[in-house]
Amino acid sequence: MSRTPSNLPPRAQALPRSAYRAFRAIGTRWGDNDIYGHVNNVVYYSWFDTAVNAHLIEQGALDIHAGQVIGLVVETQCNYFGPLAFPQTVWAGLRVAHLGRSSVRYEVGLFADGEDLAAACGHFVHVYVDRETRRPVTLSDTLKNTLEALR
Repeated sequence: MSRTPSNLPPRAQALPRSAYRAFRAIGTRWGDNDIYGHVNNVVYYSWFDTAVNAHLIEQGALDIHAGQVIGLVVETQCNYFGPLAFPQTVWAGLRVAHLGRSSVRYEVGLFADGEDLAAACGHFVHVYVDRETRRPVTLSDTLKNTLEALR
């Protein structure tokens, strides 16, 4: 019989592709692998950021160069279920788990090409702020509409 303390969160599980609303292909690079022959854990966080921000830019919801509003990451987390390695195409699945007045929680699944279950699942939280003052701002209608499509 397993003895799990009741105050511990449930163990994370790999999610299927069907749990995500949009996908982006990411090519691994030679330097992504570590000494153990698989992609180093810090690279996964870079992929999260790349997948989310590229999607927002392509949808016209974020202008990283001239926009008055920027997203700051205030929380991030990842669970690993299987290895990814160079040379391999990784697919990042995106969805929005929570949409607040000035913040959003993105959930990202990373999939080996052709696999249905994620090799890693994680999240990060953006708080959208004024570029100059760094104070939270209400999400624009364009950004909200883009994020709603990922719910």
